[in-house]
Amino acid sequence: MLGNVSELDIRLIRIFLAVVEAGGISAAQTALNTSQPTISAQLASLETRVGFRLCQRGRAGFALTAKGSQFVEAARRLLAAAEGFRLEVQHINRTLTGTLNVGLLGQIDPTANKKVAQAIARLRARNQGLYFQFTELSSSFLEEKLVNGHLDLAIGYFWRRHDSLDYFSLFSETQIAYCGSSHPLYEQAGSLASQDVAEHEWVWPSHPLPEMPAPAAIDRLTALTDSMDGAALLILSGQHLGFLPQHYAARHVELEQLRALDPAQLRYEVQFHVAVRRSTRQSELVSTFLAELMDVFEVA
Repeated sequence: MLGNVSELDIRLIRIFLAVVEAGGISAAQTALNTSQPTISAQLASLETRVGFRLCQRGRAGFALTAKGSQFVEAARRLLAAAEGFRLEVQHINRTLTGTLNVGLLGQIDPTANKKVAQAIARLRARNQGLYFQFTELSSSFLEEKLVNGHLDLAIGYFWRRHDSLDYFSLFSETQIAYCGSSHPLYEQAGSLASQDVAEHEWVWPSHPLPEMPAPAAIDRLTALTDSMDGAALLILSGQHLGFLPQHYAARHVELEQLRALDPAQLRYEVQFHVAVRRSTRQSELVSTFLAELMDVFEVA
């Protein structure tokens, strides 16, 4: 009786099934690319292994025995299970599992947010065992958490440019200077020159980017914050002027709570990057998500 099923047994079973499907040994010669005596010897070997006669063969033709018919069904189930196992192992090999810790700068442009979501959807569609954990932080803390290994990847604008991090450009954001409706400059806002705003108090980022020109002398930068919501509150209070992302301020402008000081001149572009540690760039989780992000943002 057949004990453990070996690789040889699987090969003999495949030959037997080929003969059954062809309707006989002679008919199976072409499909198996071997001679009739060789096929007969292989069938005999299989019968020896299983311990019973599988088929009648000879001048009277080919016919399955009763046990042979039962064996055919069992053999087909075995080969189907083996193929299912092979495909499942291939799927395991291609599937990413684990948790990706992602840091985000708050209040990203909705258009950019949608593209990040698209990258997540595409990755999760192929890898159901992959999970995301998101943390919203200021730029300086995003870099710190990346360097310390608490984040795998971060999306934001960065000013330090750590040597241990790689930065990949994703998209740009327009920042415009605004004043609140109770500020003395509100009625004149729209075409104010730099000299018109230089003597007023400003809210300014704690860690300004190199591309951010200071709008006034340092003694007029009287409020420092990395919080966009905090900056917006100070501007809305009428006590400070300040820069906000154009998409973020749009609703306040529509409600006549804010006005741009001079949208043509008092503005600058901020480049958003995805940052990763150089030591983890080759991690399959990180590199695959990074590739998806680069693709949805169509970054060369």
